[in-house]
Amino acid sequence: MKKLIGLLALLSAFPPLSTDMYLAAIPLLVEQWHEPLATVNLTLVCFFFTYCCFLLIYGPLSDRFGRRPPLLAGISLYVLASLFCALAGSVEVMILARTLQGAGAASASAIALAICKDRFDGQLRQRIFIQIGIIVAAAPMLAPVIGGWIIELSSWRLVFLVQALMGAVTLVGVLRMEESLPSPSSEPLSRAVFGYLRLFRNSRYILLALTYAVMGIPFFAFIAASADIYITQLGYSERQYGYFFALNSFAFMVAPIAFSRSVKHVPLMRLLPIGYLGMICSATLMTTHWLPLPWRIALPMWLFTFSFSFTRPPGNNLILEQVDTDVGAASAFMVFIFFITGAAAMWAISLDWPDKINTLGWLGVAASTFTICAWFLLTRLVRLRLP
Repeated sequence: MKKLIGLLALLSAFPPLSTDMYLAAIPLLVEQWHEPLATVNLTLVCFFFTYCCFLLIYGPLSDRFGRRPPLLAGISLYVLASLFCALAGSVEVMILARTLQGAGAASASAIALAICKDRFDGQLRQRIFIQIGIIVAAAPMLAPVIGGWIIELSSWRLVFLVQALMGAVTLVGVLRMEESLPSPSSEPLSRAVFGYLRLFRNSRYILLALTYAVMGIPFFAFIAASADIYITQLGYSERQYGYFFALNSFAFMVAPIAFSRSVKHVPLMRLLPIGYLGMICSATLMTTHWLPLPWRIALPMWLFTFSFSFTRPPGNNLILEQVDTDVGAASAFMVFIFFITGAAAMWAISLDWPDKINTLGWLGVAASTFTICAWFLLTRLVRLRLP
């Protein structure tokens, strides 16, 4: 089981590994290719947009043909696209290559959660989600540090060669993995797509998925703006930026541990609102000028990331607990709506804001307020199925 959990964690880590290693190169590419930040950031936005669209494709495919075939196809595309990124000579080529990379990476995220749903049940699945969350937390913590060192000592192109190697290792793991869906759906693929329509009739699932999607908007905005803030505005090097980003990502690791200990003593339905409240408080702190730079962004964003990561693994499990069929589609749509709103946030924060830290703070206040209000309304309108 440990090998399977490790493989699922690696599959779940594809998005942060595909972006965070590359973030430190964005200011460098702005200067090297003489392009505005909003244009270079399209390499992030297009990655996530295509990633989101293909999530909706891989979900029904995995329900119809099993988990392994679409995973093998998607990861193979990811490896080729990563090599294409390493050879890019202009921002246009990079945008195209990152678009293809996103199409391949989507297979990992869409199907990893479905495999977890296939193999594990209820409380065990919640514990597995938390374990995966802790392992995955190492990706955004280590990736920017590794990326900063690679860029400073060698070239940004080597970052994508490392990503191609990661994809190749994952491909071997999937080849050795047993199929987790022994009885795929027998209905035609055209009818399998209608699984999304069936999901929309599940009000518990849809309302929870939308609530958790909005919650992630400030975090994605931070990913897109962090390199510009730390490197361009505050003057830190790529390596120093990697340390700041890794410090923030450390919250991803400690938050699931804190949740796993807390849930033994406090019911799930009481713990989740505590995390939402923490997000509101930390985002509000970012809108003030009480702290000197860079701690005005570093400390509140660490607290926000901790609160966000405290609620996300159990939230994912709670969402999937609301469905019995079309699990691949449910997993794909849950990740789709989360990342498509994140892609929109990445585009919005790339605009020419006079104070991006203040903008991030107010974005966090708005998103967190919506989340906690939607949660209390949701729990009174429908009866959720608990793990």
